Amino acid sequence: MAKPRVFLSRAWPAKVEARMAEVFDLTPNKSDRPLTPAEFREAFASFDAVLPTVTDKLTESAFDLAKPRTRILANYGVGYSHINTAEAARHKIVVTNTPDVLSDCTADLAMTLLLMVARRAGEGERELREGRWTGWRPTHMIGTKVSGATLGIVGFGRIGQAMAQRAHFGFGMKILVQNRSAVPAEVLARYNAVQVANLDDLLPQCDFVSLHCPGGAANRHLINSRRLDLMKRDAFLINTARGEVVDEHALAQALWFNTIGGAGLDVFEREPQISAELMGADNLVMLPHLGSATAATREAMGFRVFENLVDFFEGRSPRDQVA
Repeated sequence: MAKPRVFLSRAWPAKVEARMAEVFDLTPNKSDRPLTPAEFREAFASFDAVLPTVTDKLTESAFDLAKPRTRILANYGVGYSHINTAEAARHKIVVTNTPDVLSDCTADLAMTLLLMVARRAGEGERELREGRWTGWRPTHMIGTKVSGATLGIVGFGRIGQAMAQRAHFGFGMKILVQNRSAVPAEVLARYNAVQVANLDDLLPQCDFVSLHCPGGAANRHLINSRRLDLMKRDAFLINTARGEVVDEHALAQALWFNTIGGAGLDVFEREPQISAELMGADNLVMLPHLGSATAATREAMGFRVFENLVDFFEGRSPRDQVA
């Protein structure tokens, strides 16, 4: 029996590619660049499985073909708002993702951003590298204490809970939670957390707000100018969720006019393009979408995709099917 033809939309960790090639007829995108909708249509016509990533925009036009050969989109990543799942369903294409395996590293990265912006680490490093530091002094680059502060977590799934673990047990932070559904009492009790009824009630109470909610149309610009105005003037916003969750123009205004204390971003509305308004904001720490960027996690993500593919092509329902 011929091996299923599988297409990787980007270069993957070498160990994962090698294992994939043992089981499947594997074709990687050797250019390692985002593909156009036309290129995806070609892939859908030629391969049994297409393996996209967050950088791929699988819009309606990408699915504009009569009868694709592709039967499964096995996404490399937990978020899948970049995939038009309605169009995939119209063509009877299964969609899977990679939950669980990146929760810890993404939470680590969110905590990194929180600490960096609170303690002005980005500003401090720039001062050193540019030769502007004149030595220690009592009033130099005063930051914000993290230990004991109140952290609001928006979206209390696996990554949100991993963030609560670090913040509560590592820094003694008080945890407030806003989630679209009720969080079981025993889960809240693990972190001595309190669930707040809605986002508008949560924001004014927090010294830090960390976003861990899904992206997509439902949460586009969830954090807008009105909600930024609800935050304390010295509070900080952290986003490791999806770029579209934050209205970047509104955030830039809040940063430039100091209506919030600062922000830390790992994701952006128009990746890899970064708004010029954000570039010059000193009270902002930016990282290039590094949430899952450790060797262990990126390999685990790839092997999770592999397991979903094996299940699918052996006639079982993939455990991570989302559409």
